Amino acid sequence: MTDSDDSRPRRRRRPQRVFDTSVPSPCIAVCQVDPRTDRCIGCRRHLDEIRDWPILTAEQKRAILAELPQRK
Repeated sequence: MTDSDDSRPRRRRRPQRVFDTSVPSPCIAVCQVDPRTDRCIGCRRHLDEIRDWPILTAEQKRAILAELPQRK
């Protein structure tokens, strides 16, 4: 049997997802979550913000970074 005789359906290629890496993460490797606020005590991001960081746009990341100083 050759490749041209293969009767199995081929998998569709998924489009490659491009992640924006122009805005660095504010993580400082002090990863502990305050259970009262659901924020990391190191970087002060909410759990959802940490989870979503790789898929956020640069504008969304900058907006989060702008809020962090007020989150003491």
